[in-house]
Amino acid sequence: MIRIAVANQKGGVGKTTTAINLATALAATGYRVLLVDFDPQGNASTGLGIDRSERELSSYEVLTGDCTIVEAAIPTRVPRLDLVAATVDLSGAEIELIDFERRTHRLDEALTAASTGRWDVCLIDCPPSLGLLTINALVAARQLLVPLQCEFFALEGLSQLLQTIERVRERFNPVLTILGVALTMYDRRNRLSEQVAQDVRACLGNVVFETVIPRNVRLSEAPSHGMPALIYDHRCLGSEAYIALARELIGRLPKPAQAA
Repeated sequence: MIRIAVANQKGGVGKTTTAINLATALAATGYRVLLVDFDPQGNASTGLGIDRSERELSSYEVLTGDCTIVEAAIPTRVPRLDLVAATVDLSGAEIELIDFERRTHRLDEALTAASTGRWDVCLIDCPPSLGLLTINALVAARQLLVPLQCEFFALEGLSQLLQTIERVRERFNPVLTILGVALTMYDRRNRLSEQVAQDVRACLGNVVFETVIPRNVRLSEAPSHGMPALIYDHRCLGSEAYIALARELIGRLPKPAQAA
């Protein structure tokens, strides 16, 4: 199973929107996809129309060992897309996990135990922090996708994230690689957006996806209707951009049979 963490410690960069819509696009192309909502806010779960009353088993129970990934996974309205939902209980997990052995490997071990061939790809929607939850996701993942908002402060956060990735590689997960950086919230009317995009490409080169995700009202509206933008309005500029990004992403993925 291919494992991809969608992470950026800075909030409001379109991380959850990216995770939801890429998961939907991958499922639409035939991949069997599992999306793990690892953010205590549970926005990915809400954005896929999963009511809080439906979240009896969540990523919190998976972390604490009270259930397996397979038991926690629930189907969504998107064919071939399953979800491990998140609840507010996850916010206390970082403190509770202090007493657990191999606390940085809890998600990795849960996903390894669930490698039954049920899913081809697992996307992990990380919280906007570099705490134990995100470390768990980076240890469990084999690739990292970084949504990066086209604003100045995003560049400062990127350097911190890259340092954390190196530490995780050295101590826990030497196979972790950066699958790509996706530029989000791009405003063509704003010179700063273009300048940030140029700076990021100059720094990271081909790691940055060619596709940029524009600021788009329909992308913001879709979660309130409990559905991905690709279903809410597949013809809007935001949806078209995520479809193009998914094509690029698929071109960089290993074949499922080869994935760890």
